[in-house]
Amino acid sequence: MGEKQKRKMFISVLPGEQVEVAIMEDGVVCEYYVEMLHQSKTKGNIYKGKIHNVDQALQAAFINYGADKNGFLQVDEVHPEYYQGDVPSRGKYPPLQKVLKPGQEVLVQVVKEPTGSKGAFLTTYLSIPGRYFVLTPGREQLGISRKIEDEKERDRLKEVVEELKLDEGLGVIVRTVSESQSKSSLSRDLQFLKRLWKDIRKKGISSESPALIYEEKDLAFRAIRDYLTPDIAECWVDDDETAKQITDFAALIFPRRKTFIKVHSETERTLYERFRIEAQLQKIFSRSVNLPSGGQLVIDHTEALTAIDINSGKIGGEKNFKEMALRTNIEAAQEIPNQLMLRDIGGQIVVDFIEMKDGKHIREVEKVLRQALKVDRARTDIGRISKFGLLEIVRQRLGTSALSGSLEPCPHCSGAGTRRNLEWRSMQALKDIYRELRKDKSSETFTYKTDADLMQYLVNRKREKLMEFEQTFGRKIFVMPTETPNCAFC
Repeated sequence: MGEKQKRKMFISVLPGEQVEVAIMEDGVVCEYYVEMLHQSKTKGNIYKGKIHNVDQALQAAFINYGADKNGFLQVDEVHPEYYQGDVPSRGKYPPLQKVLKPGQEVLVQVVKEPTGSKGAFLTTYLSIPGRYFVLTPGREQLGISRKIEDEKERDRLKEVVEELKLDEGLGVIVRTVSESQSKSSLSRDLQFLKRLWKDIRKKGISSESPALIYEEKDLAFRAIRDYLTPDIAECWVDDDETAKQITDFAALIFPRRKTFIKVHSETERTLYERFRIEAQLQKIFSRSVNLPSGGQLVIDHTEALTAIDINSGKIGGEKNFKEMALRTNIEAAQEIPNQLMLRDIGGQIVVDFIEMKDGKHIREVEKVLRQALKVDRARTDIGRISKFGLLEIVRQRLGTSALSGSLEPCPHCSGAGTRRNLEWRSMQALKDIYRELRKDKSSETFTYKTDADLMQYLVNRKREKLMEFEQTFGRKIFVMPTETPNCAFC
């Protein structure tokens, strides 16, 4: 297979419930995606929606596209073809309240899934992905992936697309996997996308809003379409039906490679156990990641951003702090892109590097990080290290990460990740007991229920106070445990 083909793809399917995709390089999991089928995914779907209202202050429209919450369509995501009436000529965008009307129908695509109290983020600039191209109706553009760096290849691909002749009003973005592909392969993909867009447009005209017009494929299919590159030596699947579907599609992409789709049929071990993937995936949920020379990455997720802190570990006796800081920061810069891909962390990311005074060291760390991010298939934008040691990264989220798909706020700590200590909680418990004893004097006993840890603390450390309450109110106090679970992350 050659020196380069050391990557393997693994697709594990629990029929009707879940699809998992892992990509390994030299035995190490470098990308992981999961989709639980009961959590309906809408990103990439195209809907015919209706404008519910236009918010003048936000310069955005709220769209009823059939979901529980209206979608959010901001001014720069509105294609001019939807403008109605006289369009003011001032400014880059006209006032939205003057060009859009409530009740107006629009074709929208989900860019970002609804989260928490926020509805989905929508656009009217549609993108229809194929294997080699992304079709962009309404934008007559020709874009080529920045990751295709060879200028001769870029020129060749541009010539091929121009020869294939796009219809009026259509544009394309040439995807990275198009590199070195034949004109016939590229032509087939483009013809497929043009037929698909024709069907979407036809359905969009005939359907009553709100309506689903186009549904993005499931994770197993997207894995083959988007992630199966020539350097993937093997693709293992543990479900016969899924294997058949993706084998047919893979045969169109790589007609000369007949046997690289393999079916796992063992019954004693799962696919992920057989290739020792399961143990590696457990590390995704860890807050900290160890670095080779003793440092650590500490990853914290907040509502607005993800914070990555770099700890140097033990530095006692370190002769040269500058060398230690540089070494640890370089290791962190090499590991951070791995963690971003593995956890599929998207949005705003802030990295707090160990402070460096030497400008040469700062530039070296930035260079290592930029180089390591080149293998990330997601779009990334990276800043510079500030005088405070902070660096910002903005990253596109590719799929559904294991973290966002499997975690929920803990009922014990209300999602804070920390909880009150026992002394503070015992004070609150004593106040509760005191209040209840004063309120209700009808019975000779009083029972207070709490978790086992606090129960033991009250009985052992606050026994004298409880006995004092018993004498004051003439009632016997019982402290009993409940079945409230402790927080695994506190």
